[in-house]
Amino acid sequence: MTLLTANLKIGHATDFEHHTGCTVFVCPEDTVGGVDIRGMAPGSRETALLDPVKSVADVTAVLLTGGSAFGLATADGVMRNLSERDIGHYTPIIKVPIVPTAVVFDLFMHMGKHMPGPEYGYQAVDAAFENAENGLEIAQGCVGAGAGVTAGKWKGLDKMMKSGFGMASMMVGDAEVFAAAVVNAVGDVVNEDGTVLAGAQNRETGEWLADLDPVRTFAQNRPSIENTTLVVIGTTAKLDKAGATRLAQRGHDGMAIAIRPVHTMHDGDTVFALSTGDITSEPFDSIANGAVHCVTAAIRNAVKHATPVLGIPALNSDQ
Repeated sequence: MTLLTANLKIGHATDFEHHTGCTVFVCPEDTVGGVDIRGMAPGSRETALLDPVKSVADVTAVLLTGGSAFGLATADGVMRNLSERDIGHYTPIIKVPIVPTAVVFDLFMHMGKHMPGPEYGYQAVDAAFENAENGLEIAQGCVGAGAGVTAGKWKGLDKMMKSGFGMASMMVGDAEVFAAAVVNAVGDVVNEDGTVLAGAQNRETGEWLADLDPVRTFAQNRPSIENTTLVVIGTTAKLDKAGATRLAQRGHDGMAIAIRPVHTMHDGDTVFALSTGDITSEPFDSIANGAVHCVTAAIRNAVKHATPVLGIPALNSDQ
């Protein structure tokens, strides 16, 4: 099935040696955005502008990045590239790119010595335009912001599995609905029937620890705040800022379906929603239901495409 991106240009920049990177979603002109942040310790930039009461309505790009709070510097490179392309929010002096950004904590992969910087953001924008212009397939798995993420950390780092970046899309009537997810969850990613797809496991036997402990009792040595699932929803349905915010809120339903537990004291979960078109024929709830479906599928695809890194097992071990 051909991936629908709801007019978003998507590009990765990846440090494969140190397992970090960023992923950018470049928006068409006049895109309207919203955000819903439910994490206890999010790392973010420019999210306040997405509040429906704020005056700036348009979003130029959304950036997801590794590097924890250090990774916010990647947005400088995104802004510089877009400014060189004369893309951004109009002001009388210069167009200012509006680039809401959120981070994941992947410092375990390189012990905090190789954070992505502005050059990664710049490269990701170049990749986004190249992918769009040439019809190239967007990679999933351990790429971009998904390069250094993991899942199933509720019983400790020695029980976790590798996760990554995933996408999914569908048509809802005449409107495209798209979702992308970077899954760095303390919880397990689960199948439709609630069984574990990827998560905390006994590495010697392959047994899922949730089968022994359905409550998923946190170990004393589990990561405290170093967990975040980031989602970007795009749709060609026409929404105002309040509608985009509501769509971001509904996106968390997809997290709750696919990740258990989610929205804990140890997660920094964030959902962005982007309205990139002018389709008005579909009811909001239909668009939102489609978004929930796509978020759920994107989260599962993030672990299905992940490959082993630094001895951390993954579902896709053939690559």
